[in-house]
Amino acid sequence: MPKERQSQFLDPQAPYRGGHLLHNLTLFSRTCRALGIEVSPETVQEAAQALQYVHLGRKEDVFNTLQALMISRRRHRPLFRKAFRYFWRAHDQRWTRLDLRSLGEERPEKRLQMLPAGEEPDQPDETPESPRQEQHLALLPLPSEQEVLRRKDFAEMSGEELEMARRLLGGLDFKRFLRRTRRLRPGRGRRLDVRRLLRQSLRYLGEPLQIPTRLPKLKPRRLVLLCDISGSMESYTRLLLHFMHVLQSAGGPPVESFVFATRLSRITLSLRRKSVDRALREVGHQVRDWGGGTRIGEALRTFNFAFSRRLLGQGAVVLLISDGWDRGRPEVLSREADRLARSCHRFIWLNPLLGRPQYQPLTRGAQALLPHVHDFLPVHNLDSLQKLAQTLSRLSLR
Repeated sequence: MPKERQSQFLDPQAPYRGGHLLHNLTLFSRTCRALGIEVSPETVQEAAQALQYVHLGRKEDVFNTLQALMISRRRHRPLFRKAFRYFWRAHDQRWTRLDLRSLGEERPEKRLQMLPAGEEPDQPDETPESPRQEQHLALLPLPSEQEVLRRKDFAEMSGEELEMARRLLGGLDFKRFLRRTRRLRPGRGRRLDVRRLLRQSLRYLGEPLQIPTRLPKLKPRRLVLLCDISGSMESYTRLLLHFMHVLQSAGGPPVESFVFATRLSRITLSLRRKSVDRALREVGHQVRDWGGGTRIGEALRTFNFAFSRRLLGQGAVVLLISDGWDRGRPEVLSREADRLARSCHRFIWLNPLLGRPQYQPLTRGAQALLPHVHDFLPVHNLDSLQKLAQTLSRLSLR
C-alpha cells in the first residue's frame, strides 16, 4: 500500500472516512476488553492496517474484518456483535468522533439503549420531539472499579452496580466436580487388568510382555442449591438467583435448584432458560412465598423426604444459602440438618451476613444448624463467590 494511501486513510480531515478512525478503534478495543474479549494493542494495529484494504462504505466488510482479527473464541461472537452494533451507532463524544455515515449507514435520530445480553429493544422509535430518555450503558467497569465492586456487599450496591455485578458473575470459573466410581477404565493404576493381559499375551505366544492396569472411572458430582428467599434475604435474593442461573448454565456439574421461605419449591427447569431475565421471571410466577417468613426446618424436611434419595445418592454437594433466621422449631431444624448432612458428600452453609465483621451466629436457627454443616462460608460479594468456586474445586476426587 503506498504511503499516500495510508496517510489519506488516517487523515482526520478525510471526508470519505470521517476521521479519527485509529482513535475510535482504540476506544472500541477498550469496549471489547471491558466485555471480556481479549484484544491486544497489536491486534488494534493489525486491524488498522487491514482496514486499508477494505471499503469503509460497507459496514458488513468492516465487521467481518474486525471480527476475524479480534475474536479467537466462539463464545465471544455474540458479545462482539452487540458491541460493534452499539458502539458504531452511539453518537456520543465520550465514545467516538467518527462520522457514522462513513460506515455506509445514516445515523438514527433515536437514542439506543444498551440492553442486557439476549434482549432487544421492543419500544417504538423515539421521535426528535419526544423527551430525551436516559441512556443505560451495558458496560463492565474498569479493572480498578472491578476490584472495588468485587469487595462491595451486595446489599449496599446501587442498581447500576448490581447490573455490573450480574455481568461479572459470568466470569466465575466453576469447574466440573468429579468423583471416583466403582467402575474401572484402562489406565495407569494399581489394579491389574487380567482380561486385557491375557488378550495381549496371545500375540506373543502367551508371554505377558506388558502389564495392563485399570483406574476408577470419573463422573461429575451433583450440586444441589437450596436458597432462602424470605424477607430477611430480600436484598440478596435476585443476585443469588442470578448466581444459581450461572451455575446451572455454565456447563459444569449437574445442578438441582430449590428456593424456600415457608415452603420448598423446585426451580431447576425454570433456570434452564438461556435468558436469565426470562428464567427469573418464570421463577417469580412459579414461587408464591416471596419475602415471607422463614421455616428452614420444614423446607429441609420436605427435601429429605421428597428429593434426597433421588438427588443425593451419588455423593452430591449441598449448598444452603440462608442468613439463619428461622421462625420454626429449632429441634426440627437440627434433626433435618443432621439427616441431610449424613446423606450428602458435603453440606455447605453460605451465609451473606458472615461477611460483616460484627456478625455472630447467635439466633436459634443458626445455633441449631451450625453443628451439622461441614463448611460455613460467606456469600456477600463477588470475592466470596470466587472463593466458593475454589473451595468446590478442591472437593473434586475426594
